[in-house]
Amino acid sequence: MFQSRPSQGRLSSSTPLMAALALSLLCGVAHAQQLAVVSDPVPDAPSAVAAQSSTPGAGPTVQTPNGPVNPDTGQPKQTKRILGVIPNFRAVSADQKLPPQTPREKLFSTAQQSFDYSAFILPAVLAADAQGSNSEPQFHQGAAGYGRYYWHAWVDQTDENFWVQAFLPIALRQDSRYYTLGHGGVVKRGAYAFSRIFITRTDGDRQTFNASEIVGSGIASSLSGLYYPSVDRTWTKTGQRWLLNVGIDGGVFMFQEFWPNINNAIFHQKD
Repeated sequence: MFQSRPSQGRLSSSTPLMAALALSLLCGVAHAQQLAVVSDPVPDAPSAVAAQSSTPGAGPTVQTPNGPVNPDTGQPKQTKRILGVIPNFRAVSADQKLPPQTPREKLFSTAQQSFDYSAFILPAVLAADAQGSNSEPQFHQGAAGYGRYYWHAWVDQTDENFWVQAFLPIALRQDSRYYTLGHGGVVKRGAYAFSRIFITRTDGDRQTFNASEIVGSGIASSLSGLYYPSVDRTWTKTGQRWLLNVGIDGGVFMFQEFWPNINNAIFHQKD
């Protein structure tokens, strides 16, 4: 999943960055919808190359000049990476049926995402943002201070990934993958995506409360008190980190929901 979720000691330091990302997403969605109105999602056979997905149960994929689509529904499909860089391994395309993941697969997919080369990029950005706003004066400035901001951000991200995507999904038998809705307008799909914070699927394909997300984010936020300065070991700071983690996850879900449309309309990434 695009799912990188570092949190800083103060909520305010990352708010402008999150607002900018949200604005970019909305602009991309609007542009994608405009282009989708005038474009045929599945071109004629000479301009498309069919390819069978390597994921069990994923169904066929047609590679079009605008990106991959499901030939049965014409719906654009998820790609393995966003913009060819950001991991999107845990996103399931609209109308796609997959078998439940085994505990080993949940651990492996989480590790694959957490230690991917791109997983070191977002902590670098957020560390620079936090240092610029001096959110943790105890870390100081300069290269050494940036290093402290960076490793805290990366540990935050990795810790929450494993609690939300592996440990609790295994214990509670929940499916932490993101299942794309793919149908309806922006409001409907956006509301669906954000609701995945609270609603998920069980391994038996039933909807249930997303305890893996809510409780897992809380556990990760609490554990951060073990390595943050003592001034941040308060209920208020822990709650801020928890809300930030959950909010970032909601934003990631929304981006994953609309990424296939944005990709096919603007970027034309093939895989």
